[in-house]
Amino acid sequence: MPHIKNALIRYRIIDKCLGNKYKPYPSKRDLREACEESLFGSIDGVHICDSTIEKDMFSMKMEHDAPIKYSRANGGYFYEDPDFSINDIPLTEDDLSAIAFAAKTLSQFRDVDLFKQFGNAIDKIVGRVEVTQEGGEQFIQFEQSLSDTGSEFLSPILGAIKQSLWVSFDYTSFVSGRTKARKVIPLLLKEYRNRWYLISFDDAKKDFITYGLDRMTELEILTESAERPENFKPENYFKYAVGITSGNEDPSEVRFSAKPVAAKYISSQPFHSSQELLKETSDQSEFSLRVNISEELIRSLLSYGGEVKIIEPSVLVKEIKRRAQSILES
Repeated sequence: MPHIKNALIRYRIIDKCLGNKYKPYPSKRDLREACEESLFGSIDGVHICDSTIEKDMFSMKMEHDAPIKYSRANGGYFYEDPDFSINDIPLTEDDLSAIAFAAKTLSQFRDVDLFKQFGNAIDKIVGRVEVTQEGGEQFIQFEQSLSDTGSEFLSPILGAIKQSLWVSFDYTSFVSGRTKARKVIPLLLKEYRNRWYLISFDDAKKDFITYGLDRMTELEILTESAERPENFKPENYFKYAVGITSGNEDPSEVRFSAKPVAAKYISSQPFHSSQELLKETSDQSEFSLRVNISEELIRSLLSYGGEVKIIEPSVLVKEIKRRAQSILES
């Protein structure tokens, strides 16, 4: 990819980091790692060096009047005007062509391990840019959240996680409709389908519990220090998850068959990274997964209706049959 196209993408990543109020004052190393991880899937400094980031920030100042300053007290960079964003600067035709070229180029490498980070990075960058013609004709639409309820809790909860503090809040269950007071140790924030969730440890229940931020009220960050469970590993917690439901329990071996058209969709958009195609005939394809059986998995399988048949485990077979029967009787 030509240098100018890489530079344009890096500017957008740096801009996002400088405007991230949840992680203020990124250092030069933070900016380099963010750019390198998004573009190359690594943070070892092989592809991008600190001097490149320095040149990028200088170019942003010269070409886009970016008010980038360095804070010695906080050891990082920031925008002197907190409302500034490079995304507010109209893009030229060359800029749009560069982004479009980058997206098309990277899409060819989505299945290569080294480039798997590219897809999300480009989507996030382009998603912040309004790609239009002069007449306002729209070429691209991105998925948008229809509600940002609960997003105001992101910053305080993140602070509580970093400082290892207990949090309390009132929580309304979708199932019972009742609101109850909760007190938990916050461990991890995770986004799923445009909603934010808190993974926490409930000391009273001695279990990990997930809460949707959109169902929280009366959040309070307590001054009481919390001791994080030793067996909680953020990088592994969702290893076998389909969706937001996970845990530390052992995964299950799931096998199912799909009719030809459904099999093509499932192959192109796997349920999970562990998905494997076991065998394929003209009538059907058989797949396997190694995952936690969750509500999200069940709903995903049911979305294919009679195009998918569960083979094992038996507990999943029974649950799918029960729900299918319920649909017929409703």
